[in-house]
Amino acid sequence: MNCPICGEDTVTKFRPFCSKRCADIDLAKWLNGSYAVPSQREEDLEADVSEGETEQQRPH
Repeated sequence: MNCPICGEDTVTKFRPFCSKRCADIDLAKWLNGSYAVPSQREEDLEADVSEGETEQQRPH
């Protein structure tokens, strides 16, 4: 089995990762939303549109 972050062989202690570093990188991706799945709900789509309009109206 290979580490999903760097591709190296996994280590039992950190499985499915090869090291604590790769496990921490994966955790950081979860915490900052990199692994978020986009929603297709209507309410969410409307919220995205209204946020985009608000950002365009703000002066830089």
